[in-house]
Amino acid sequence: MERLAMMVLAMLLPPITALSQEDGVGIARSYRERHGAQIIRDYADLLAIPNVASDSVGIWRNAEFLRAALTGRGVRAELLTLPGAPPVVYGEISVPGASRTLGLYVHYDGQPVDPSRWRHAPWTPVLYTRAMDRGGKLRPMPTDGEQIDPEWRIYARSAGDDKVPLGALLPVLRAFQEAGVSPTSNVKFFFEGEEEAGSRHLGQYFKTYGERLADIDLWLLLDGPVHQSGRPLITFGVRGVTGMEITVYGPVRPLHSGHYGNWAPVPGQLLATLLASMKDNDGTVRIAGFYDTVEPIGESERAALSRLPAYDEELKRELGLARTEGEPETLAERLLLPSLTIRGLQSGNVGSITRNVIPATATVALGVRLVKGNDPDKMLDLIEAHIMAQGYHIVRDEPDHETRLRYPRIAKVTRRKGYPAARTAMDLPIARDVVAAAERATSQQLVVMPALGGSLPLYLFTERLGRPALIVPVANHDDNQHAADENVRIGNLWYAIDLYGALLTMP
Repeated sequence: MERLAMMVLAMLLPPITALSQEDGVGIARSYRERHGAQIIRDYADLLAIPNVASDSVGIWRNAEFLRAALTGRGVRAELLTLPGAPPVVYGEISVPGASRTLGLYVHYDGQPVDPSRWRHAPWTPVLYTRAMDRGGKLRPMPTDGEQIDPEWRIYARSAGDDKVPLGALLPVLRAFQEAGVSPTSNVKFFFEGEEEAGSRHLGQYFKTYGERLADIDLWLLLDGPVHQSGRPLITFGVRGVTGMEITVYGPVRPLHSGHYGNWAPVPGQLLATLLASMKDNDGTVRIAGFYDTVEPIGESERAALSRLPAYDEELKRELGLARTEGEPETLAERLLLPSLTIRGLQSGNVGSITRNVIPATATVALGVRLVKGNDPDKMLDLIEAHIMAQGYHIVRDEPDHETRLRYPRIAKVTRRKGYPAARTAMDLPIARDVVAAAERATSQQLVVMPALGGSLPLYLFTERLGRPALIVPVANHDDNQHAADENVRIGNLWYAIDLYGALLTMP
């Protein structure tokens, strides 16, 4: 039945022709100007499908939705599978005479949620007249023909990370289909379902289905936010990521702080001292060797840095910061160094449930962002060496009583699996074509950066597949990525549609 419907649709639409020098941006823009309300409602339908990677039912619903959406827009689409892994939504557009093949990567899974922290249910998309924290008001989804305000925002999990590229790609494909035109490049779509869970199976997918991807000339990763200034952004790399949890120990059970204070070791104070030894007040990591493997940037990267907008002072005002780490270095410069971040601390209670006790343990979750040249495991080795240099005995499991009596300081270290940073050379001709296409899609000055601060498994594309890869972000920088009340600004969704129209019609 689906095949019959596709045949009927094909008969009703005009024949497909290559755009060549025609304006793909104009076709995409004209379509979203005529169908803006429907685009927003369709995007809300996609956002309404729960998409946490551990929820296999929700993940499969997302995958089937996207496969059907691609198929309905003339893409040869299917689900690629591996045992125990979320499916990859894969699709192809073959263009006769095309001289290049683009790979478009998007992840359709999202971060877990704590619904109690959301103003609305995370998978019940709502529309606001502007950002909630800027006085935005709840309003209904638009009706056909209604004027669309680019400052409107849709709130839902994955609204900004990373379903917004899907909400823009699908209208562009429909616009091309209805106009009877095709991209100027062959296109392969690769939508992953567990990026937020660490892309555990992505390497195996590349190994199993690598033949389908072998002819891709350039990967475009459609993920991440635009520059903090609001200007559009192209970036040539990302930081890698790894981390660990450290638990330090005091007494075997919580003790009354009056009876035992000044005598029993306090885990929270032990941990605070240990963490203070890792980083100075200026933000420099004091762990021996932490910066030794940083790969220097080249002339093209230094030139790109010199052209970046001077936005740090405005960003500090927005975030209420009187100072930043590493001053006077800029944010862009700091992103080219590995970082050590306390992601969470836990020991005892605070507020109304505070008790007069010395807790038995204290735990910290450390995040480490990596730059080109850093090996994830070796960076964790350096941290462990530092912990031992502070007099700690490291264990991997809960220490038994004999171990507690033998060592005065014990730290249980649980290492998190990570992946390295990756960066594509900025002087590649095909990369210049992407930059030129992005400039066609916007009236603003494009920001070009050597690397983003966030992390993606870009190294699998550049090293495992051996192909250059660029990150082409579109979400607003204040989209509450990974947090409660995640959102996307409609103007950024509109920019994404224009941008993809340009990228798919590069000469």
